[in-house]
Amino acid sequence: MDSAAEKPTREAILDATDRLLSRFGYRKMTIDDLAHEVGIGKGSIYLHFSSKEEIALSHIDRIIERLKRRLQKLSESDMPPQDRIREMLVERVLFRFDSVQHYSQSLNELLAHLRPKLLDRRRRYFEEEARLFAAVINDGIAAGAFRPCDAELAAQTMLLATNALLPYSLSTAELGARSEIEAKVRAIAEMVIEGVSA
Repeated sequence: MDSAAEKPTREAILDATDRLLSRFGYRKMTIDDLAHEVGIGKGSIYLHFSSKEEIALSHIDRIIERLKRRLQKLSESDMPPQDRIREMLVERVLFRFDSVQHYSQSLNELLAHLRPKLLDRRRRYFEEEARLFAAVINDGIAAGAFRPCDAELAAQTMLLATNALLPYSLSTAELGARSEIEAKVRAIAEMVIEGVSA
């Protein structure tokens, strides 16, 4: 199912999912709508996904995979460790915000339907992100920029400090303007960086 010919169809289905979630919301989006939006038969959807729920969860997985690639790139940049951590924290919040902010009416509904399965995935997402942050913290410790500490615990604390700003924690009304969220995450980033600085 992961052949080169099938990947574009899978991606097209996930692209269509993004558009339809924005337009209709999770509950009103149907497999028929997806098939029509992609321009394929309904049966072709089921060649790639077993259910509407799996499609929506795969859509969220794709957002996180894209985010992890961006975080990895920042973690490997030649910026000082403090700057890498700061920009990674900002990116983890704003990338998620940008990915779902157009779901004006449907984000809460989507999350309500997927919450039990999404919670397991979120744990995995955060563990993978924490590993990227811990690597930068260890770089900072080695460079003398950060005091010796448990890098994994420090990374988890940094993620926890910014989790309250994620769209999966806030309702669409609570998200607010992007500039407000960026200012808040930058303020949190300064505090947590100061907490590990030498």
